[in-house]
Amino acid sequence: MTAMTSSPGASRNDRPLLNRRLAEFGTTIFAEMSALAVRTGAINLGQGFPDTDGPEQVREAAVRALRDGRGNQYPPGPGVPELRTAIAAHQERRYGLAFDPDREVLVTAGATEAIAASLLALVEPGDEVIALEPYYDSYAASIALAGGTRVPVTLRPGGGRFSLDLDELRAAVTPRTRLLLLNTPHNPTGTVLTREELAEIAKLAVERDLLVVTDEVYEHLVFDEGGHVPLVSFPGMRERTVTIGSAGKTFSFTGWKVGWITATPELVTAVRSAKQFLTFVSSGPFQYAVAEALALPDAYFTSFLDDMRAKRDLLASGLTAAGFEVYRPAGTYFITTDVRPLGESDGLAFCRALPERAGVVAIPNAVFYDHRDQGAPFVRFAFCKQTPVLEEAVSRLKSL
Repeated sequence: MTAMTSSPGASRNDRPLLNRRLAEFGTTIFAEMSALAVRTGAINLGQGFPDTDGPEQVREAAVRALRDGRGNQYPPGPGVPELRTAIAAHQERRYGLAFDPDREVLVTAGATEAIAASLLALVEPGDEVIALEPYYDSYAASIALAGGTRVPVTLRPGGGRFSLDLDELRAAVTPRTRLLLLNTPHNPTGTVLTREELAEIAKLAVERDLLVVTDEVYEHLVFDEGGHVPLVSFPGMRERTVTIGSAGKTFSFTGWKVGWITATPELVTAVRSAKQFLTFVSSGPFQYAVAEALALPDAYFTSFLDDMRAKRDLLASGLTAAGFEVYRPAGTYFITTDVRPLGESDGLAFCRALPERAGVVAIPNAVFYDHRDQGAPFVRFAFCKQTPVLEEAVSRLKSL
């Protein structure tokens, strides 16, 4: 009998290497556009990272922790006690929300891990997850990894902002809906959900017994009077809400990757069960520094907000003068624009050509939509840059 042999290079099956749940996700648009900025020497107003470091005293706190040997080995799984205490104190001081630092706070490797761990923990295959469209790209990937079904509810432009249709949100809820994934202040549109909208969302979550994961990493970048309103503060939401925060956006140390969740002990335990098999722990020395950052006086947060407001206004005026329709954001450090007044209709093609045309990089919003046609003409610019950089970008965009 002749032994059977396989031809060189033959595969045992034709299944693709990449898990089919991730098949729709290629290289992120941020990597593509940042590489384009490097190749062309264009000003990068695409990816949302500051071009200067945050407070010197916070950076020195990290150096001090390194030198003192704090966090150089594995920190505790839930996060160092100093940071968990500081997070709880921050929630109490800013919003009057009481959380037990030992049982109701979990430190994560940035908000991205907090999102992934929450969805992996709380969603099972077949569960529906409602997300506001356009959405940060990791939302879609995390829902897919959990085996959930993504149900987008589209924020629609009008009256100078992108608005949520509460009737559309209610209609999207089915018996299979497990979780609402919200983001306010909202990236990329800059929309801040109003107190009235949040109250209606809370009512819906209670009525339909839904879990809610709310991404509030831009909580200190709300430009309107009244500031940020956490969803968990509404009746019936304490026991069903996972609130996500982050140090990167508030203190301009995005590379440190320090995020957190606050929730009930039961929800924290569930999320930690998933998180421990992702990074286990991270950012040891930086956790001590962020603990000190959260205790900075209110003057820091006011100054930070005022600086970003001035940069928003500078870029918004420049984009308007260049011919864009501008949706002035109520929060975050992003401005969404419509390119149709420039005679364009395809935001992706526009962004790929913009570095050569004007020496500036932006992000096409269409990549944040399931309904790509809804996002086709919209383009996002980041204004978390030094003022001279924004002034130069505005000058270059005049060529359009």
